[in-house]
Amino acid sequence: MKIPFRGLLKNILHLGSGELVSRLSNIATVVLLGRRFGVAILGVYALGQTVTQYAQPLIDFGLRHVGARLLAMYPQAARDVVERVQRRRLGMAVLVLPLILVYSLCANLPVEMKLFLFAFSAVGVLYAISLDWAAWGRGQLQIVGLAKSAVPLSILAFLAIGRPPADRVLWYAVAGNAFGFLLQGAVSWAWWNRQPARLVQAATPTEVHESLAWRRTSIMGIAWLCNLAFNNIDMLMLGLMSNPEQVGLYGAAYRVLNQVLATYYLLTQVLYPQFARHDIKHRARMLRARILLPLLGTGILIAAAVSLSRRIVLTTVFGHQFLAAGPLLILLAWSIPLDFMTSYLSNAFIAWGMEKKILLCTGIGAASNVVLNLALIPTQGARGAAVNTLLSYAIFLIALCLVGRTAKELGPRTRPETDAVIAAHA
Repeated sequence: MKIPFRGLLKNILHLGSGELVSRLSNIATVVLLGRRFGVAILGVYALGQTVTQYAQPLIDFGLRHVGARLLAMYPQAARDVVERVQRRRLGMAVLVLPLILVYSLCANLPVEMKLFLFAFSAVGVLYAISLDWAAWGRGQLQIVGLAKSAVPLSILAFLAIGRPPADRVLWYAVAGNAFGFLLQGAVSWAWWNRQPARLVQAATPTEVHESLAWRRTSIMGIAWLCNLAFNNIDMLMLGLMSNPEQVGLYGAAYRVLNQVLATYYLLTQVLYPQFARHDIKHRARMLRARILLPLLGTGILIAAAVSLSRRIVLTTVFGHQFLAAGPLLILLAWSIPLDFMTSYLSNAFIAWGMEKKILLCTGIGAASNVVLNLALIPTQGARGAAVNTLLSYAIFLIALCLVGRTAKELGPRTRPETDAVIAAHA
């Protein structure tokens, strides 16, 4: 099964249009907060966004990827899949709220910032009403892109138009967050209600029921949580073990890194529905060195460019008070080539039904990140978190390559190509 370049480019543009608005809105928001209100305000806002990010995989708990995969494989059962998935997501959203409250109370923040952290993150559970995952599974990436842009654009609008004073700025962000998630849900449901109903084939409900069983989706849910912990548990641990200024500096450096990675994630998201349809023969082709090694080389070039331009980027975007984030940005930049590899392999493996293997790999990566953070953050602060990010990426990539050598889902033909990847990183 070949992936037409023209169709791939079209899908990237559809998803990228909304992603571009989302990225620009996020950048404008953090620039506004950093320049006008300082490092501490930016730090607690970044912490609120991180907690919201963690709420989403808890709400989905594997349902986003499994549901999208089922819609791609069994479009005739779309209504049944959506009903089952949404019922579970709404139930999980209720269970997430106490966890958000506990973290907000434990965060090393002043009382008023703790209140903001809980309110901002609690509003984020409105994510449960969105059907952007269904649009993703159906290949309607323009809807996914539009949904992505709703929340950051709404927050920016509330802050820019409202022009709040320093003592109210965080609450304007809460209002913008709430409006954005409601808008996201409205857009996705408006699209879904226009979809034609399809008859459900006799064999499909059983397959859907088995795929959505807790024992199946929970594997993917834990894997996603481990992947998120691997990527940015640094922020949560800094919020507990450090101070808002350290969180703000790390958040500024991570924001720069995230703009690069988010652009690359457009490709992996667009490829996911295509990966889900691959048989073993086509899976082998997607893991050849001629595909993977250029990804690595591109990441190295970007990392070098970010490292060399760090002072210009930080002062232009955030102001001179964020120059202290320069060393952090150097360290984080060199995780870009490693992320290019791990993101591609992870999305492919998930689409090919390798949830248990992804859980193992992400668990190893997340555990290494947590242990390293416990050792270094208390003494090194944000610098220790940045070092740990780079080390845990290397551990995660090694785990993915080792799993790829023995996975039966990839077949014997994939092993020479996977060996070439491992040799390239040795």
